[in-house]
Amino acid sequence: MRKLTVVILSLILCGLGAAQNLKLATEDEIKTDVALAPCKNSERLAAVEKLFRSQGATDADIQVIEKKGTKNLVVTKKGTADGTIIVGAHWDKVSDGCGAIDNWTGIVDIAHLYGTLRSHETKKTFEFIAFDREEEGLIGSGVFVSQIPKPDRAGICSMVNLDSFGFSNAQVLENASSSKMTAAARAFWKTEDLDLASASVANADADSSSFVKAGIPGITFHGLNNDWQKYLHSSNDKLSNINPKSVYLGYRVILPFLIEIDSLSCDAFRGK
Repeated sequence: MRKLTVVILSLILCGLGAAQNLKLATEDEIKTDVALAPCKNSERLAAVEKLFRSQGATDADIQVIEKKGTKNLVVTKKGTADGTIIVGAHWDKVSDGCGAIDNWTGIVDIAHLYGTLRSHETKKTFEFIAFDREEEGLIGSGVFVSQIPKPDRAGICSMVNLDSFGFSNAQVLENASSSKMTAAARAFWKTEDLDLASASVANADADSSSFVKAGIPGITFHGLNNDWQKYLHSSNDKLSNINPKSVYLGYRVILPFLIEIDSLSCDAFRGK
């Protein structure tokens, strides 16, 4: 695997395509927000809202949807046409560790993705969602999807999920992702002269699966390595074990992918 510093430098030099005209977050800004990780579940939802507000979200943009014992925070960025893209990350943590890796890193990335895209005109509406109770079996995302009437699900063009960064370049969790979305992401990475790793991970799942099961195209990105089981769901899930460059890289490479899928038809990832 190439060193993260080298990859980031190459990304900066090539400008990441369409993203070069956007006001991008800096690595220091990402690092600062990663360091804010609350280690108690009781403090995390409020911290998530505060983070989105620091990125420009207002009362009109934010809602907390309380359904069936879950609290999902939704931040909406309106588009100019039909169709919705959901960008998600779960805010809850297990009892062990701080939950800094799993999944405050994902929360930081989606908040900064919102902060960058909020002033960028998009065709589709973006909903940035911090899901509750992922660690209990994808409950928050499952409840959210169950509340979408079946006729309306065709208007959800895709779901992009971010879960656990801090060790490696962004890669795809295949067993929680649609095959067409995985293929599209891999093809897009090649246009930026990058290789996108993807693999299934036994006994691992993520919130994108709730959407995929409902017929909505989904994909999960993470930034873990082969030692991930030493850190997740343990006392080792703490700030000192995070490489902030991995979190920053997740934000930088997923941003232009979101811009790309915004330009595609809403049924681009459906069908065989």
